[in-house]
Amino acid sequence: MKTIKIASVCVIVMLLTTRLWAQNNEKQMTVPLSSPGKPYKLDVGLVDGSITVIGYEGKAVIIEAQSEEGKKGHDDDRGPGGMHRIGANNNADINAEENNNEINVGGSLGRKTNLVLKVPQNEGSFKIHTVNNGNIVISNVNGELEVSNVNGSIKINNVSGSVVANTVNGPVVVTFKSIDPKAAMAFSTLNGNIDVTFPAGVKANVKLKADRGDIFTDFDVVTDQHKPIVTHNDSKGMYSLKVEDWVYGKIDGGGPEMMMKTTFGSIYIRKVK
Repeated sequence: MKTIKIASVCVIVMLLTTRLWAQNNEKQMTVPLSSPGKPYKLDVGLVDGSITVIGYEGKAVIIEAQSEEGKKGHDDDRGPGGMHRIGANNNADINAEENNNEINVGGSLGRKTNLVLKVPQNEGSFKIHTVNNGNIVISNVNGELEVSNVNGSIKINNVSGSVVANTVNGPVVVTFKSIDPKAAMAFSTLNGNIDVTFPAGVKANVKLKADRGDIFTDFDVVTDQHKPIVTHNDSKGMYSLKVEDWVYGKIDGGGPEMMMKTTFGSIYIRKVK
């Protein structure tokens, strides 16, 4: 990931605005792009919380944040010896930086924060990632998406371009409006289903694996027969046999690779109706 450097007065003002936003507990801020209407890059990362990204007909990135601190019940407001809390510390401590159409957004450690971002619908490059206590939802965007989660789901709807999506505990659900015909894609999870809907005219080489589930599709997939892989160990003069249970195939004659893998779940490859 490219390091964003503070290179202009505009960016310094933006950083000052971000700090005031966190201190004043405002719910929304607007991050203008240096070159509105041109391709941009967005990197959003959290440790605790959900991230929602929505494309809209605008030229700036609008960020709404809400920390879940301070939403507890009365018992949680009581301190030792009968003391009580004055004021709720529910500041959404979020940092946002913009430089040359590259935007970085991140939250503080130790505080669950849910983010909602409205982004321009012109072409972009997106890196969206969270770890705990949250899901990722993305809709109506255009470009390259790299999405990762650990304890939560990934749901991507009505997008154009390419997607690489990975989580550990949760399903991966993606619906494409259109795809980049030259881009390889990958979708994986450990615990959950993978459910991807492509346009009817997609061409792809598929590589599929569902260890504890099944694979279903609306497309006519011509499967390839793969022989077991035999490797030779020179140190002991012995052969080892490795049998891969991947399913390889082609959709409409083949194209870029589409890899899908789950351990405890099934795979669904759907065609837009």
